[in-house]
Amino acid sequence: MHDIEPHFAWLGFYSACEDPRSPFFEREYSEFYFEHSVYNYLIHPQWDHFGSNTLYLKVLFADYQDGFAILEFIGEWNDALYNDIMTLKREVLEILMEEGIKRFVIIGENILNFHSSDDSYYEEWFQDVDLDGWIALVNFRDHVMDEMRSAGIDYYLNFGGELDDIEWRKMGPRELYGKVESLMSKRLEA
Repeated sequence: MHDIEPHFAWLGFYSACEDPRSPFFEREYSEFYFEHSVYNYLIHPQWDHFGSNTLYLKVLFADYQDGFAILEFIGEWNDALYNDIMTLKREVLEILMEEGIKRFVIIGENILNFHSSDDSYYEEWFQDVDLDGWIALVNFRDHVMDEMRSAGIDYYLNFGGELDDIEWRKMGPRELYGKVESLMSKRLEA
């Protein structure tokens, strides 16, 4: 797992540690010191710790004028033991939403498992993004989406269908957002 790095091809467009509006502003990274782990496997030090014991992320891109952010995750999303959604909401999402972010593209191909608790923080996040916002999950594993459906949070988060097969690494951040926005517009109009 230590070889899995956050997507770095967009660093020329955006870097969360250089963004004064980001929750990770002025964070310093090491290429050599590995301190965080998932399942006792060290993860690459470029992933951002936000307070969870098992889930890490990277804000790959944020556009405050257009109101969207792209976040990539790695690890185990565990609401049952660690209430990861509460920590994520308080430590990252609320900071971005206070800066005008209402549309979230969440990349989850490196999320290994999901363990649910209640849906109250998902409902709160859904309400916070208001009528013109949305939360889209891209390229999540089938068993993770099955767990999310079983927990009933698919009412608040959009996933499945064409969102599962986006070759986002071949795109720029605005191109990915445009693709997801198009898919979301179709879903919301239906």
